Amino acid sequence: MRVEIWSDIACPWCYVGKARFEKALAAFPHHDRVEVVHRSFELDPGRAKDDTGPVIPMLAKKYGMSEAQAQAAEDNVGAQAAAEGLGYRTRGRDHGNTFDMHRLLHFAKEQGRQGELIQALYEANFAEEASVFGDDERLVALAVTAGLDADAARAVLADAEAYADDVRADEREAAQLGATGVPFFVIDRKYGVSGAQPADVFSQALAQAWAEHSPLTLIDRGEADACGPDGCAVPQQS
Repeated sequence: MRVEIWSDIACPWCYVGKARFEKALAAFPHHDRVEVVHRSFELDPGRAKDDTGPVIPMLAKKYGMSEAQAQAAEDNVGAQAAAEGLGYRTRGRDHGNTFDMHRLLHFAKEQGRQGELIQALYEANFAEEASVFGDDERLVALAVTAGLDADAARAVLADAEAYADDVRADEREAAQLGATGVPFFVIDRKYGVSGAQPADVFSQALAQAWAEHSPLTLIDRGEADACGPDGCAVPQQS
């Protein structure tokens, strides 16, 4: 069974939602037969790479609230993150363009290290002091912590078109599926779960999808001729 997760590194609820989903997945009896794939979604796709700024003024402007209200909202997210065992800096964070991070995540997927990299990016953005925006060498260092080769990661970041089509394809598919925000979880292309739902919601969705994910039933009518790795059966003349 496959679970696809559309998310953005700049999205705090994606960070929290990922932890809640993983809690449900760890308790799921068939977790070892579930493939998790992370898909790209940019909250601010038109933003320039070098356009970075502090989070609180951005939130205040975007949602028409005071900076005090924006800080209270950040404190609330921080409390919910802490409840999931996650680090979260509610003061001093910045925000910016995430396109290069998504390109790097597609490269990591090819290398079998996507899960490690997305977790490293989340932790760096939400829990660490050094910014992840506008600094390729910071992203290279995070790629290395995720088990990727530094020179290969650097080459991806240096080529603006590397994996760019993959990011855009994910975003088009999200629109086709009706995802207008993230996190957005798609289970076996049958069920969608929107937002950082509680772990029990994910548990219910996994169980329901698994129940309908029927394995192939073999109808055995006795021995019959067939081909396999060792060749084909040769009918014997009577």
